[in-house]
Amino acid sequence: MRNIVLSLVVMAALSAQHQSFAQSLTGNHLDRIQTTHSLRVCIWPDYYGITYRNPKTQLLSGIDIDLAHELGKDLGVAVQFVDSSFAKLIEDVTQDRCDVAMFAIGITPQRSEKLRFTQPHLASDIYAVTTKTNRRIKSWDDIDKTGTVVAVAKGTLHEPVMKDKLKAAQLLILDTPFAREQEVQSGRADVFMTDYPYSQRFLANADWARLVSPPSAYHITPYAYAIKPGDEAWLKRLETFVSTIKRDGRLMTAAKRHQLDPIVAP
Repeated sequence: MRNIVLSLVVMAALSAQHQSFAQSLTGNHLDRIQTTHSLRVCIWPDYYGITYRNPKTQLLSGIDIDLAHELGKDLGVAVQFVDSSFAKLIEDVTQDRCDVAMFAIGITPQRSEKLRFTQPHLASDIYAVTTKTNRRIKSWDDIDKTGTVVAVAKGTLHEPVMKDKLKAAQLLILDTPFAREQEVQSGRADVFMTDYPYSQRFLANADWARLVSPPSAYHITPYAYAIKPGDEAWLKRLETFVSTIKRDGRLMTAAKRHQLDPIVAP
């Protein structure tokens, strides 16, 4: 009888320990991170200058790769990168596939309904990319005209913005950024819309492309890090991190390393 009681006590203790561990994985993200000694960071590996995976070397680079490692150091844990995209962003974050999404995510009303954001660390306007041989697009004013085809990538902030902005041009929504670029290069679309980081690195690697900039501010969007709603402790810790890297110079150092210092948020 004594052995049976002892066994029940041990089983109850193990069950409680298992339940506590399970709660740490699904509840407060700080608890999960410290328990597993791992920070899961969602990235979009095609984002030039932000979170880019070199197709030849498979190495990751970009401002938010650097800053994710800085966050890992501050927390004293290893960083595990999880491939995501703007189309999968909300699902990946809300389904707890990562603890935080760090790939310069534009704060939009649609995303703010589903996600919680830190204070912004970058802010970018919208730019257009066309071909050097395109005769229709000479300046920004030529974009929203009848007959012009404007390409955007599905799930990016450019999709809802251009839906609202365009009055005469045709909007072409494509599944991937690569498809968007192919349409412009082939001549089936006149321009694709992008932001400052992507445009700078893209132009450096595409000799057929030409940048079209707005003559004044068109639609400046703040970029930040995103988490699942309902975890105030984790949000507070991330806010502290962003404030700290702004104050101690780590944000500006990383921005200059990737030629993004013109869009650092104050």
